[in-house]
Amino acid sequence: VYSRSRADHVVHLKAVFEVLRKQSLYAKSSKCSFGQSQVEYLGHIITSEGVSTDPSKVRSMSEWPTPTTLRALRGFLGLTGYYRKYVHNYGIICRPLTDLLKKDAFRWNEEADQAFIALKHAMSNAPVLALPDYTKEFIVETDASLTGIGAVLMQGSRPIAYFSKVLAPRHRGKSIYEKEYTALLNAVDKWRHYLQYKHFVVKTDHHSLKY
Repeated sequence: VYSRSRADHVVHLKAVFEVLRKQSLYAKSSKCSFGQSQVEYLGHIITSEGVSTDPSKVRSMSEWPTPTTLRALRGFLGLTGYYRKYVHNYGIICRPLTDLLKKDAFRWNEEADQAFIALKHAMSNAPVLALPDYTKEFIVETDASLTGIGAVLMQGSRPIAYFSKVLAPRHRGKSIYEKEYTALLNAVDKWRHYLQYKHFVVKTDHHSLKY
C-alpha cells in the first residue's frame, strides 16, 4: 500500500483492513510490514524516489561467469531479461547473445563477449525508474535503427520504463518511417495499461509521423 504521507498511509491501511474484514480475509502478520520507507517486491526496490533493481540480483549478474554452455547463457538472459525495462535498447544490446540460442548456433565469439560485457555494465548502471503519477501527462519517445526499435515511457524527464525489440531480418530493409511507426505501435500496445483513455505525448524525430 503506497501513500504519499504517514497520515495518508494510516487512512489507506484502514481502508484495506476494512475490506479484508468485510470479506473475511486474513493477512499473515509475519508477512506484513507497515510504515516502511523502502520495500522489496518481486526483485524490485520501491522507495519514494521510484523503483530500482535489487542489488543482490545486480551483483549476481555482474559476477556471472562467461557462459560456456547454452544452459548458462539462458540463465544469464533470464535474469537480465527480468530487468529489461531498466535498460535502454536492452533487446538490441543482447542480440548477439540471443542469436546463440538458435539451434546449433552456440559458438561464443568476440561479438557475444562484447554484448555480455555491455549488458553487465548496463545492469550495473540501471537508473531508478519513476513511479507513474496518473495525475500527470505521460510521454512516449520512440527510436529506430537498422536492426531494432525502441521506446521510453516518461513523465517529465524521468523514465518509467524502456522497451526495445530486435527487428527480424525481413523487416530491416523497411524505411525509417515504417520502423518508427512500428516502434510507436509496439510501445503504445505494451504500455496501454498506462495510456488507455488518457491524453499522452509522442516524441519522435521523424517529421512524417507528426501531425
